[in-house]
Amino acid sequence: MIVDIHAHYHPGAYCEALSKLYGRTVTNFRPHPDTDDPAHITERLRQMDEAGVRLQVLSPAAGHAPYGEDRALAIDAARLGNDLNAELVRDVPERFKSFVSLPLPHVDASLDELRRGLDDLGMIGVNLHISALDRSVAEDEFLPIYEEVNRRKGVVFYHPSGNSICSPMIADYGFGAAVGTSLEDTTIALHLIAKQIPSKYPDITFIIPHFGGPIPMLLPRLNNQFSMQSRGLPEPPADTARRFYYDTVGHGSEAALTCAVMAFGAGHVLPGSDYPVLLSYETYKATFEWINQSSLSAADKDRILNRNVTELLGL
Repeated sequence: MIVDIHAHYHPGAYCEALSKLYGRTVTNFRPHPDTDDPAHITERLRQMDEAGVRLQVLSPAAGHAPYGEDRALAIDAARLGNDLNAELVRDVPERFKSFVSLPLPHVDASLDELRRGLDDLGMIGVNLHISALDRSVAEDEFLPIYEEVNRRKGVVFYHPSGNSICSPMIADYGFGAAVGTSLEDTTIALHLIAKQIPSKYPDITFIIPHFGGPIPMLLPRLNNQFSMQSRGLPEPPADTARRFYYDTVGHGSEAALTCAVMAFGAGHVLPGSDYPVLLSYETYKATFEWINQSSLSAADKDRILNRNVTELLGL
């Protein structure tokens, strides 16, 4: 059965804490089953059963990370969100796991919360949104986080922040959700490559959502025009990109799926849903069923849907 690596969960109290942190109202994805309301949990589980999803790995969506200038409020929001996620995992351990969220940009507090989430709450990896207060999380000030995850041979799961890569050429034209998030995915992959983070921290498993955005189509161009020789890289950038893992949130695009498998190999593509975001367009079952209906080989479909996450995370 499927392990959904990319699923969101926003309890009401967590959104209230984010509202204090952001200084504006933060809502969840109602009417979709996104909260800790018992009816929402029941409906989420029903949809998981219908879709053949054994387990969801939880993290916050764009615009819901506990990031903010106010250190105390960021810490409070991160701790509350992680506690509420851990509570759901304890209640239904066979159906849910969680990544730990961090109170960025406060690195010392984030290291404390990382350790608490992994050691005390039993979370299975770290969620980093691609930027914190419009600073790439590949910048040097965040390297202590990578050092700690590397020491633990851990997992980092990235997610867009929803800031249109700080570009008015995206935001002003209304393409933030449709295109900006995918460009964020590509940007973090490129930043990791440019900063040589995978070679510095080789024991981290990096997971990038949405097929990595356009990056599957850029690998030969990267090798030619961002070459290892000219940039002092330890290997061609395409080789580093192939070390990452990518989830299948692609709004049913077989072209994107095929391109990702051709670029990275089926063994580096993981099932993800962006739950509950795509429920506005399709059923949860359809979010995975289109992969089964694609022209990929039966072996590749089985590896993507049923084997990769289980083997990668030991679930």
